[in-house]
Amino acid sequence: MHTLQRRIESGDYPPGALLPSENQLIQEFGVSRPTVVAALRVLREQGWIESQQGKGRFVRGRPALASREGNRPGQAYLTRPEADFAGEVIEVGARAVPNRVGALLGLEPKSRAFVRRRLIAREGEPTDLVSLWVPLEVSEGTDLTSGEALKQGLREHLQARKGVRFDHILEQITARMPTSDEAKQLAMPKNAPLLAVFGAVREASGRPLAVVEVLLPADRHELEDAYPIS
Repeated sequence: MHTLQRRIESGDYPPGALLPSENQLIQEFGVSRPTVVAALRVLREQGWIESQQGKGRFVRGRPALASREGNRPGQAYLTRPEADFAGEVIEVGARAVPNRVGALLGLEPKSRAFVRRRLIAREGEPTDLVSLWVPLEVSEGTDLTSGEALKQGLREHLQARKGVRFDHILEQITARMPTSDEAKQLAMPKNAPLLAVFGAVREASGRPLAVVEVLLPADRHELEDAYPIS
C-alpha cells in the first residue's frame, strides 16, 4: 500500500491514471490476492483511488486529509521511532492481559502477553502512557525488552525481526477514571478522567499482531480527526 502511495505522490501514477490490475500487482509484489485487495480497499477508503465498475481503479491523487494521519496517537507511536518521543521505559515483560486488550489480541481470558510500557513527557510534564501489547511468540527475538528507546518505529522493528506485515489498525477510544498508579504516573488528579486509545494492529488476513494502548489525561488532550464524505 505504501509503495502505491509513494508512486501516486511522486507522479508515477498521476491523477486519472489507471492502476495496474490485481493480477499485475500480485506478480510485481509477490503477495497474495487478499493482501492486494485489502491494500486497494484501504487506498480507496482513504481517498487515494476510486473504482469504476467494469473499468478498473483510477488514481484520484493525494487526499487533502492524508496529512492528518499523524494526529492519530496509536498510529504515531507505531510508525515513528521511539527516540522521537521524550520519555522512559517503565515496564517490560509478560503480564496478564486486561480484558479489552485480550479480546483485541484474540486471547483467552487470563492469558499472558508481552507488554512494553513507556511514559512520554513534553516540556518535563508526563502526558502519555503508551503500552505495546504483543503475543508472547511475537516478542521473542526482538529488542522490546530493552530499557532504551528504539531507534526504529515499533512497526519497522517487528517487521524486520519477525517478518510480520502490518496491514490495518482497528481503533477504539474510551473514557474512564485512572487507577491510582496511572494517576501517579501521569501526575493527574484521581478524580479527573483519562482517554484510553486502543489501536489493534492486524495482518491483511485479520490475524491480530499487536495492540498499542495510549492513556491520555482528558484535561491535557483533544483528539481531532477528519475524513472524506463518500
